[in-house]
Amino acid sequence: MKSIDLRSDTVTQPTSQMLDAMRHAELGDEGYGDDPTLNQLEELAAARVGKEAAIFTASGTLGNLASVMAHTSPSDEIIVGHHSHILCSEKGGISAVAGCLVRTVPEERGMLPPDKVRALCRPPGTRPRTGLVCVENTHNSVGGVALPLENLRSLRDTCDEFQIPLHMDGARVFNAAVATGVNVREITQYVDSLMFCLSKGLGAPIGSMVAGTAEFIQEVRAMRDMLGGRMRQTGVIAAAGIWALQHHVDRLAQDHESARLLAEGLSDLGFDVDTNLVDTNIVFICFPTPRAAQQQAQRFSELGIMAKASGNRIRLVTHYQVNTGDVERVIERLRKDECRR
Repeated sequence: MKSIDLRSDTVTQPTSQMLDAMRHAELGDEGYGDDPTLNQLEELAAARVGKEAAIFTASGTLGNLASVMAHTSPSDEIIVGHHSHILCSEKGGISAVAGCLVRTVPEERGMLPPDKVRALCRPPGTRPRTGLVCVENTHNSVGGVALPLENLRSLRDTCDEFQIPLHMDGARVFNAAVATGVNVREITQYVDSLMFCLSKGLGAPIGSMVAGTAEFIQEVRAMRDMLGGRMRQTGVIAAAGIWALQHHVDRLAQDHESARLLAEGLSDLGFDVDTNLVDTNIVFICFPTPRAAQQQAQRFSELGIMAKASGNRIRLVTHYQVNTGDVERVIERLRKDECRR
């Protein structure tokens, strides 16, 4: 029985074309700034999201942390969503390393309500200083929902009012662009900086990008290097990122279609799935207790369905190595197993 891996879109393997690009990449030394493939990736990434400059980082967590450090000083406050990835899944680096105080805002379908953000912003010149506001798009823990442009526009206005930069954890921002039917630059125009991942739905094996002004990226580079993030012949993996940006963005719509098919099929079988939250490629199944979720995840595994249980939910994520036939097989296996649920 074929195992179908729905744990995350990070499990994808490079395509043969991507491996060819990596094999034939022209290389240099990143530390000296002369890796031509890496330089090409950073220029391409900046242009795609409408920013002056970009920098490659080994992970999204590193990219977010270096961005926070570049924007803030120790003891600054940072405003984030109370279910945000940067708060809940990045090991507390924004406090332990960046030295920031964290203030949280309850999200509403992934959105930070501008009025609640405004209530937490401190006027310029006060201490502690409100140093940064962070949004997440798409929002992972809410279900991969894409933020409306109007919400981003309102947050931009609020940040401008208090002279606070706005950073986007845009790990899956290209999913957001495809889901909302806009060019990604229509989303990124509202933020001062963003991080986006190459290694999720875009399918590269490693890496994320941070983009912003040239001055900001220079500071991010210093922070990244201080944290041990400088590499050498980075073009080997940068080539995969170039291929991903050039060939794997538009096809994200297929992942969204697969997720919708999966969510509707699970709902028809009686699983507790809020199909209204399935904007992109993430599906959550809710259970009464964490134990029930763990037990169901174990049963999924026995049926050849790999999924991630967290709390009282199971998360399933579609990607380019899961086609509609795989989704239909998942539903059929669960249908046959229905009496054992």
